[in-house]
Amino acid sequence: MFGRLIFAVAIAAPCLGCASATRGTTESISIVSTPPGATADVSGLDNPTVCVTPCVVQVKRNADVTVSINKEGYEPQVVPLVKEVAGAGAAGFAGNVLVGGVVGMGVDAVTGAAMDHKPNPVEVTLRPTRPAAAPRSAKPPVRKPAKPQPQS
Repeated sequence: MFGRLIFAVAIAAPCLGCASATRGTTESISIVSTPPGATADVSGLDNPTVCVTPCVVQVKRNADVTVSINKEGYEPQVVPLVKEVAGAGAAGFAGNVLVGGVVGMGVDAVTGAAMDHKPNPVEVTLRPTRPAAAPRSAKPPVRKPAKPQPQS
């Protein structure tokens, strides 16, 4: 029994400073549109998510996320999110090196715990669609002749 406890501590100890333990493997992404009330379709998740702006969604840090924003009367916009190593994530990842946590480094690499998605928040200003041009008639408009002016 005591041997198992020592083994468990030996496995967990390298991960004490790791990003997955200090930051978690998910993050919240805020989505805002002007005007509000647009539909945001978030892809790249285990379960694709749809919300109405403004909204917040939970995503895995290692996910390749794309946000598509649509609202009737406006041009749709697609915002691909990029993953970057965050300052806190880098500190957690470095904690693995200091503590000698090769296991923790592997966990962070697989879970993406040292990463953040950018931009966050996702902010878009929707542009109105152009109104359809009025159809032109095939015939030119008929012009009435000008009235003759009296001569003096």
